[in-house]
Amino acid sequence: MQTILELHRRALDALRPILDRVRPSDLTRPTPCAGWDLHDLLAHMIGQDHGFAAAVLADVPVEAFAPREPTPATHQAGLDAVAVAFAAAPPSRPVLLAEFENHRFPLEDAVGFHLLDTLVHGWDVAATIGVDVDYEGDLLVAVSLQAELVPDGPSRTAPDAAFAPALPFAAEATGWVRTLGLLGRDPEWTPLLSR
Repeated sequence: MQTILELHRRALDALRPILDRVRPSDLTRPTPCAGWDLHDLLAHMIGQDHGFAAAVLADVPVEAFAPREPTPATHQAGLDAVAVAFAAAPPSRPVLLAEFENHRFPLEDAVGFHLLDTLVHGWDVAATIGVDVDYEGDLLVAVSLQAELVPDGPSRTAPDAAFAPALPFAAEATGWVRTLGLLGRDPEWTPLLSR
């Protein structure tokens, strides 16, 4: 458990410098998340931070995960809140995740879900503003293992699906390229390709 918590804390730290590069003029840029501009993506990320922070400490409704208006302060506060909550959460208490059809998961799984969200959405933000991510090797391994667990299939094409269908190249790819492909992302994506 301590290993995944430490990896998660470092994932949050890896996201912070990417967020520091976002400017107000970037918020209308398209992102790799189809239909979302950067404002929508950041609002979603902040909602997830606060939702997970609440869910690991008490049962909360899906509204706890609702998007929140993005500002540098609200995003950093969300990252701080989820880090503190994960560290304080009772390890043996199953976590109710209303967004996952009200299923309960071991805390370690919930931390892994948020780690995946953090690093992949961090890449989404970086790609949107034209900067590279520099995730350390063990973080890439951890997020790859999580990506392998995400079911593919028809649910990926449903409205509000968490991820697009896996891309064909993902089966043969390795490393971060495979991770992105498994989650329906083109590692060569740029804002120009979204038009």
